[in-house]
Formats: sequence, C-alpha cells, structure tokens
Amino acid sequence: MIGKSVISLIIFLIITFITYLITAGGLGAGGIGAVDLRSQFSFLSSTRNDTVIPCRTGLPLRVFMYDLPKRFNVAMFSRQFAGDNYPVTARNLPPWPRNSGLKQQHSVEYWMMASLLCENCTDADGSEAVRVSDPEAADVFFVPFFSSLSFNTHGRNMTDPDTEIDRQLQVDILKFLRQSIYWQRTEGRDHVIPMHHPNAFRFLREEVNASILIVADFGRYSKNMSNLQKDVVAPYMHVMESFLDDNSLDPYNSRTTLLFFRGRTVRKSEGVVRAKLEKILKGYSDVHYEASYATGESIKASSQGMRSSKYCLNPAGDTPSSNRLFDAIVSHCVPVIVSDRIELPFEDELDYNKFSIFFSVEEALTPGYMIQQLRKIPKEKWLEMWKRLKEITHHYEYQYPPKKDDAINMIWRQVRHKVPSERLAVNRARRLKVPDWWR
Repeated sequence: MIGKSVISLIIFLIITFITYLITAGGLGAGGIGAVDLRSQFSFLSSTRNDTVIPCRTGLPLRVFMYDLPKRFNVAMFSRQFAGDNYPVTARNLPPWPRNSGLKQQHSVEYWMMASLLCENCTDADGSEAVRVSDPEAADVFFVPFFSSLSFNTHGRNMTDPDTEIDRQLQVDILKFLRQSIYWQRTEGRDHVIPMHHPNAFRFLREEVNASILIVADFGRYSKNMSNLQKDVVAPYMHVMESFLDDNSLDPYNSRTTLLFFRGRTVRKSEGVVRAKLEKILKGYSDVHYEASYATGESIKASSQGMRSSKYCLNPAGDTPSSNRLFDAIVSHCVPVIVSDRIELPFEDELDYNKFSIFFSVEEALTPGYMIQQLRKIPKEKWLEMWKRLKEITHHYEYQYPPKKDDAINMIWRQVRHKVPSERLAVNRARRLKVPDWWR
C-alpha cells in the first residue's frame, strides 16, 4: 500500500509540475515561461521534417541560399565566369560593374546575394540576415537568380533572339526548384525570389506566385500574383551620387528652383501624365521641367538640378514607381509624388508624409493647383522635411559589406515581417480538407 501511495504521489507531482510549466508559459517571455516543453520531453517532440521552424524574434533571419551555377547570376556581367558552374563565394564575388548604367537600378538581387556571402557580417554589426548551411535550420530560402539582369542582358528588346536565353534561364531555374524537397514542402512559400525589374521573370512568373517576391511595385502584376501581404517592395538603387556635404547655412534659399523634373516625358499607361504636366507647368520661372534621356551627362545635370531645388517632381512612368524618387531622396530634394497606385519601400517603418508631398493625378493635372499648394508650404515645414531626408537617406544605400539599417538590411527585415503570414499559409494548407473554403 505504501508503494502505491508513493507512486501516486510522484505521478501527482509530475502532473502538477507540467501544469505549472504550461501555465507559466502563458505569462510572457523570460524565466520559466520561455521553456519549450517539446525540447524538455522527447515524447512531446516531432520530427524536423514535419515541423516548420518558427522565425525567431530579435535574431537575424536564417537564410539558406541555393548554390546555383554562375550562369544564373554573376556570369551575366563578368566574362571571367563564362562556363564556370561552381557557385559564387565571398572570395570570388565580383564587384558590381561601374559601367552598368541604368542596369544598376534593379540590382537588388546582387546586393541580397552579396550580403549572404559576407563572411564578417554578424548580427552585432546590424545584419538582419545570416546564411545557414543547414536547410533544416532556415527560416527562408533565397534563390540567387538575377532575373532583372537577365532581362536587361538577354531580353531587353523583347523580340531579340537573345530573349530565348532569358526564357531558358527561367525554365531551368523553375526545373531546379521543383526538384528541391524544400520547395516541394511549402510549394515555394518560404522562398525569396528577387523580381525587381517590371519585366523580370516575365515568361514564367505565375509559376512562382506563392513565393516571397522582391519587387519595385505592383504595376505589372495581377493581384493573384503579387501583393503586400506576402511580397516586399524594395527601393531602386539610386543612380545619382548621395549628397554627403549638404551643409548649407540656409538650404531653403540656396535651393532657388521651386520644382524640378528632368526625364522622359513620353511614357505608357499612367505615365501619360508626364506629357500633360509638361504643358501645365510651362511659364513658371522657378519650375524646371525638361524632357531628357538618361546619359552620363544627363544624369550629372539632373543631380545638380535636384541639389539646387526645393521639390523634385516624381510622376509615374510606365509603372507607378521610378528611380527618380530615390535619386531625389539622396539629393535631399523633397519628393513630390504624383501617382494613384504607388507602393513605397519600408512604409511600415517610415512615414513618407514627413519628407514627401503627395498629389493625386487629378490634383496634379488641375492647372495651377500643385504649384499653389507648394508655395503655401512655409519655410519651417520644408526645413523639417529636408532634415528628415538627411536622417533617412542611409536606408536607401546599397553597399557591400552592408551596414546597419541600410537598404539590404531593411529589405531582409521586411522579409522577416512576411514570415508569419507564410507560416500561417503553410500550416493551414496542411490541415485543411477543403482549401480556401472561406473564399
């Protein structure tokens, strides 16, 4: 009888202890509430193949990067890798070419790959993502296919025979992914694919619409293809050099042009507003509106114009966004954004109203309205926006090695924000008998 009593007491104490741990676990982070019972008792654990590893809060995002042959990335701009099928490493990573011209606008794919190759980058330096060699330990998977560069290199003329190379690369990368057990496991939902140029991956993009896409905007994507819930809007890499010595004692009066625009005025779709604005803005002595094409001399002239202007006009182009916005930001020229459908990078962390002015297309095309509103903004308000621009410019800098809170680290942080939704989609898909029953 005594033996049975002792056994009963031990069982009671074990049950009480487990109940206490579970209850304490609801008290928040820290202390015993942080204990994971599955790690303490093996019979509560499940195999890793059946478990999607949760994204950890406050630690770098763990990224598994596929080792792809160089033809999918750096071989497109560096001939030294022609025919080289070995993956890129930190030791053989070529610098982004200086003579790449406007191709660099959509080079986010290169900087994301470079950040994962960086051997000396740690969370202590502000790195938001670290590369892991074990795919089972990854939060997300990165696909280093330079789809934007592929379009710019092989398919820019659309009908050029080289377009076939761009299409074949998309066919090959999709075949590679479909053979990956990690792609199969989530149907690609936890895979990060840069698709920054509006024509990037244009032949087969619908085949990867479940993945986390890195885009410039949603101008050429259907709502079923790309959206804010799962994708990341990334800034263009600015073409103009950053205004590092903008230390005028009187920046307001030293910027003598009220509103500046220099660029192509003949555009498609929403971009037709540019030609209409050219007519509306004629006759103002302190407004500079000039039709121009991007050349070395033109970019230099535009940079000087932005640095000497209070406001820089950013109307939509062929798509809602354009690189001009980010050139204006690094020139500390308050952006005047005219677009009804634009989405902006890092907007869950940055309030663009504090350093930008917004007009609808209808407002901008009302003769005299936009200029009248800009003239009403007091000097003190403009100075606040100018100072804010100087504070946030570093968020739009692409560089290697990356630095704390620069463009690449901001992008990886945005990817982290998408992981919970991806986890939800994966877990629900696994247990639903009738998929998406609520639609």
